Amino acid sequence: MATEFHVFLSHGLESGPESIKVQALKKEAETFTGVTATALDHRSTRDPRKRLQQMREAMQTSGADPERTILAGSSMGGWVAAQASSETPVLGCFLLAPALALPDYPESSPQIGARQVQIIHGWEDDVVTPMPVVELAKIQRLPCLLLPDGHRLENSLERLVMEFRHFMTKCLEAA
Repeated sequence: MATEFHVFLSHGLESGPESIKVQALKKEAETFTGVTATALDHRSTRDPRKRLQQMREAMQTSGADPERTILAGSSMGGWVAAQASSETPVLGCFLLAPALALPDYPESSPQIGARQVQIIHGWEDDVVTPMPVVELAKIQRLPCLLLPDGHRLENSLERLVMEFRHFMTKCLEAA
């Protein structure tokens, strides 16, 4: 059977494709029939623009249909997913502590272009403070879940996987 849906996972600046969060989400995505999940490796660059180009290339190389594509990202990877969706609208965008509304990022407040969106952020995040992200979510009328956790959301892994399972189900039903 051909793959019907693609999930692309984009890690944060100090992380990698083998991180606990990325692998947990990848594993969860792969429990759904007809889903191929790809954890991108952005460690070759710290430049958000180059990471965005890597996402574009991964989507193009895979032949993923944007209407059947889900982007997930954490921190800088969240910015990559959000910005990619603003250029090519997709089925879903799942953002964990996304590096949005930051002055030193290009297009720091992209118009997220996805049929389904979920932002999850930690109240105690001192890397990407939550309130500018909440404000962006408010302006774009996007769901935003705030948890009692920090930037890495390391104390919320079980909740993140549960939320991602719910998100994936909504996306696949909406497709």
